[in-house]
Amino acid sequence: MQFKINEYPLPDLESGPYGIVRGADGALWFTEQKGNRIGRITAGGRMTEYAVPTENAGVSIITSGINGDLWFTEYKAGKIGRITVDGEITEYPLPSGAAPFGITEGPDGAVWYTDMAGHKIGRMSGAGEVSEYELPKPGSFPSFITAGPDGALWFTENQSNAIGRITPGGDIREFSIPTKDSGPVGIAAGPDGALWFAEINGNQIGRITVSGMFREYPIPSVNARPHAIAAGPDGAMWFTEWGSNKIGRITAAGDIAEYSIPAADAEPHGIAAGGDQSVWFAEECGQIGQFMILSNE
Repeated sequence: MQFKINEYPLPDLESGPYGIVRGADGALWFTEQKGNRIGRITAGGRMTEYAVPTENAGVSIITSGINGDLWFTEYKAGKIGRITVDGEITEYPLPSGAAPFGITEGPDGAVWYTDMAGHKIGRMSGAGEVSEYELPKPGSFPSFITAGPDGALWFTENQSNAIGRITPGGDIREFSIPTKDSGPVGIAAGPDGALWFAEINGNQIGRITVSGMFREYPIPSVNARPHAIAAGPDGAMWFTEWGSNKIGRITAAGDIAEYSIPAADAEPHGIAAGGDQSVWFAEECGQIGQFMILSNE
């Protein structure tokens, strides 16, 4: 593969960019955990930042809604935030003790999130009304969540070593991962109709069908610490390796390639496809990375 990696430093290198997603406006939107801001970057690298009203909110994962607004989690503040493409932010408090982390829009038009502290899956309507569903296993530590191809929501249970599925009606089913203590984190729907996830402790990329069948693929780099995963523009899945400072790519057949990030100790976390032949990722070191696919040959 012929490629080029561009890196764009944030004004504050200590801001800690974390989650990232492509917005309806074609730009990439990201969270700044330490900077307590929501950032926006164009394909050409132009940045804009918006301060989150609640101090030290712990902004984490961000997702784009069908109406164009973007939603993000505030795990320290126990809130869900919404930002318009014009930069207007609204915050919605969750029930006491909640620590929201993963977030996605569901097939029902509502926003679904994981509550790490409460070990629950939450649903928020566009008007801010909240419903919560407790997971069967105490201490499961639900992390990322994504909409599946079967009309359900799929999520990772980091501490109970399982992949969970919840219907819009609240019915929950869990699937135990074959590798013990694999520590699943990121999860995303693939172009092959399966769900793909990152095993941060197992050092593998996992795949689960909607019927619950697993496949696991070891990552070549030792202690890669795979974190987030997303479908790329080339029919493959792309993931971040913050332990080995690389971006990984896995095909539907399970072939893995790894690409070193130019910045040393970048600690990549969130990852998302751009509107062209590119993949974007957030670097803990204070940069936004752009992986340009010049040729698949």
